[in-house]
Amino acid sequence: MSLTLNILRSYREPDRVVRGLAQGDLREPQVMFFALLACALIFVAQWPGLSRAATIDPSVTFEQRMGGAMFGIMFLLPLILYGCAALLKLGLRVAGHVVPGILTRLALFWSLLVVTPLMLFQGGVSAFLGSGPVSQGLGFVVLLVFLYILVKSVSAVRAVAQAPG
Repeated sequence: MSLTLNILRSYREPDRVVRGLAQGDLREPQVMFFALLACALIFVAQWPGLSRAATIDPSVTFEQRMGGAMFGIMFLLPLILYGCAALLKLGLRVAGHVVPGILTRLALFWSLLVVTPLMLFQGGVSAFLGSGPVSQGLGFVVLLVFLYILVKSVSAVRAVAQAPG
């Protein structure tokens, strides 16, 4: 199935989508692609808010804000995501679940990629309304959706890891 259809399906049945990805011919470049694509879309989601902030406070230009966001999101965030995936793997191991690293990375990176359309929407809303209660409430909704998809994805990769053969 295509990437966009899998993302849309993940809002209804994330465990089935992740199980299908995990049982397929999964390789590290594919999982890394999910993380980098999510980072790129998160970076794009920041543009409207950065433009608004540069208009309100011109002491820091839009280009300077974009440079800082690019460094943080495109260079540091992937490293942070790999660290979070390692912590997730460790947490699963402590809980008694042995899950291969590639599957824990898949669960985390796919969950992040699935919520990026919501982040793009939130970026547009925050550009129009500022960082008020509506934007913050939408950010909270994005967080809840991410956690829901992550929990379902982790349970799916646990099931794949425990399946025989």
